[in-house]
Amino acid sequence: MSFAEEAKSDVPTLPGTHSGIPTYLLEKARKAKEGIFEGRTKPQNERQKLPVVPQGIERDEFLKALAELKSQLGDEHIEINDKPLRDGWYMEHPNTHDSMTILDEEEFVASAIVYPGSTEEVQQIVHWANKHRVPIFPISMGRNLGYGGAAPRVRGSVTVDLGKRMNKILDINPEDYTCLVEPGVSFYALYEALKEKGLEEHMWIDTPDLGGGSVIGNTVDRGVGYTPYGDHWAMHSGLEVVLPMGEVIRTGMGALPGNNTWQAFPYGFGPYSDGIFSQSNYGIVTKMGMTLMPNPGGYEAFMYTFAKDEDLEQLMEIIRPLRISNILENVAQVRHVTQSLAAIGQPRTRFYSGTGPVPQEVIHAAAAQTPLGDHSWAYYGMAYGPSHIRAHKLALIDQEFKRIPGARRIDPATLPEDEYFWARERVARGVPDIHELRWVNWAPNGAHIAFSPVSPIRGRDAMKLFALGKRIHEQYGIDFFPAFCVGLREMHLIVEIVFDRADAEQKARALGCLRDLVDQAAREGYGEYRTHLVLMDQVAGTYSWNDGALMKFNERLKDALDPNGILAPGRCGIWPKRYRGRGWEMTRESGGQSEGDGVESA
Repeated sequence: MSFAEEAKSDVPTLPGTHSGIPTYLLEKARKAKEGIFEGRTKPQNERQKLPVVPQGIERDEFLKALAELKSQLGDEHIEINDKPLRDGWYMEHPNTHDSMTILDEEEFVASAIVYPGSTEEVQQIVHWANKHRVPIFPISMGRNLGYGGAAPRVRGSVTVDLGKRMNKILDINPEDYTCLVEPGVSFYALYEALKEKGLEEHMWIDTPDLGGGSVIGNTVDRGVGYTPYGDHWAMHSGLEVVLPMGEVIRTGMGALPGNNTWQAFPYGFGPYSDGIFSQSNYGIVTKMGMTLMPNPGGYEAFMYTFAKDEDLEQLMEIIRPLRISNILENVAQVRHVTQSLAAIGQPRTRFYSGTGPVPQEVIHAAAAQTPLGDHSWAYYGMAYGPSHIRAHKLALIDQEFKRIPGARRIDPATLPEDEYFWARERVARGVPDIHELRWVNWAPNGAHIAFSPVSPIRGRDAMKLFALGKRIHEQYGIDFFPAFCVGLREMHLIVEIVFDRADAEQKARALGCLRDLVDQAAREGYGEYRTHLVLMDQVAGTYSWNDGALMKFNERLKDALDPNGILAPGRCGIWPKRYRGRGWEMTRESGGQSEGDGVESA
């Protein structure tokens, strides 16, 4: 299919497909797709010698093994990845590779994709993988964009796409405010299910910036949303997990036959094991419980802008006590003007055609022409509860924020319907959106990759990270897009690097910039909470206290649970024994090579 044909094809919708867009967002999704394909020039990948076969198994043996799996699950539930790699876009993303790859797209590429329809079929796949020593890489829906998408860490792995056939909402409990879901349930789908049951006014979901990702996938990767329930991992309760040798366990109260509190009490009895299944390769989550937020009885979005970059320090000192005391209630964003400008959805060339980062005077002149006016930082927040309670909290916030000279509260009535503020307003009241895609149009063939360190909510830490990021971005000639997401006692700095994935030089600069950011932030005491496949070994290596004691512990767990090393080898830097010491780790020195020198034989 050509770019023109792809651009004209309609967007998949719910309930027609588990990965579709809800109809209330259809027109917005069509416009987003149109904008993405307008800037697309990257030629279609031409491929030879396919499929890619994982190291450790001969091609003929691999094809025989796939035929065996087809006989068990059905021919229609297995696809060999032997066709050109199509990047698609957010709503029609690939499950074969990373559509936003920062390396050659053949580095992180699957050999085949298998679609299980039940926990029992996931067990069958795991038993098959152990029998033939084939690496498998599970995904929920594969929309972990900016961190590797659906791509496997080990080239030639068989991707286990759980979402296509395992996409049921198994329970919604309006009394306990909980739900139980399978991996193919997106935030869009969960929200639509509440509407269908007439429960959207009774309870809310918490959604990330984009609602098309899996509830399980996002939660297990410790993603965040923007209501008071924004820490998704903290809000889960109960897992069903297929272990790497094929056993099935249920965690917490789920281990008690006939229990009635699996989604209401996460801990059960004895050691709390859920944590080892988050950001790990110790098991495949096939069911998960999640808590839902009671309707708070009202809400009011608000926004402030601040004039100078250096206002960030005082702002964070004001935010911290307000956030800890829950006057500032939700996971809010403090976003820099450069990213706010990109969120308009126009290409960078509309504002500047020179090389290097867009000069700040150009950014500020362009910002002055927007409905928000000129600024350096924008704070997007939400107050919850009845009107008199909201009024009290908002008055306190206004008094504190206006201690900063030049602080302005923006009147939402002055903002047009397509202003980014309204996307933040919807997300902060649990309504999934698709607006966040727009800033990827900053570059032709727009792709993004994230640097995501965590710090205390302190002005000096915010300024140190801001200065570090700005300096390194300037060294590499890259526009700097910082946004702080403020939790209760910590904040995530999310820096999105937007690049042209058809431009090898841009990709090399972006990767060099990221590697410097990781190393230099770690030297200052800041570690990433989440990262892209290409950076996992490097980031894991920064958590090196006591001669790498944590990684040694992780490796012991891996070897005990997965003695054949079949489940997502290398994920989050955790390599099974048969891969260790063979050069599989990706570092600055390894360049763009993702593979090592073979695997230990059986």
